[in-house]
Amino acid sequence: FAIATEALELFSDLLMMPCYRWNRCILVPKDHPLAQLDSLTLEDVALYSIVTYVFGFTGRSRLDDAFRDKGLKPKVVFTATDADVIKTYVRLGLGIGIVAHMAYNPETDSDLVAIEAGHLFESSVTSIGFRKGTYLRGYMYDFIEAFAPHLTRNVVDEAMALPNKEAQEKYFAGIKLPVC
Repeated sequence: FAIATEALELFSDLLMMPCYRWNRCILVPKDHPLAQLDSLTLEDVALYSIVTYVFGFTGRSRLDDAFRDKGLKPKVVFTATDADVIKTYVRLGLGIGIVAHMAYNPETDSDLVAIEAGHLFESSVTSIGFRKGTYLRGYMYDFIEAFAPHLTRNVVDEAMALPNKEAQEKYFAGIKLPVC
């Protein structure tokens, strides 16, 4: 299986099915000036060094697009593929973190403040895929449905029967995705 948020065009030989929609939060230490603001703007974020995901990984292009659309240049000083690494960099004072909101755990990350950023960035969609023509065993259907409950065996089979990527995109266009 492939599970991806970006660069889906690189998976032209795979049937990619949308799983869930997600957005980001800004992580800062409790005493950070951004934690004191009533309303966060992209201009506020652009004032600080940023630690976030590697471009092309986990929705990073949506972040870059948001800054570019406002005529801002983000000061990305470190990138990582793992949210825990980003949180460590924030704790070390290397910058503010921009991560998937689901990566913040109020219990284990109680030393950080998560500032909602859904109004700053377009949401991303994570998809799961497999090579076209793959014979899916029962446990594979079970995994897909456990990962994305709306992708039942019948939905997956119907998607596999569609003739091309355009038909697949049209098929999934009407499905309401869960938000994480």
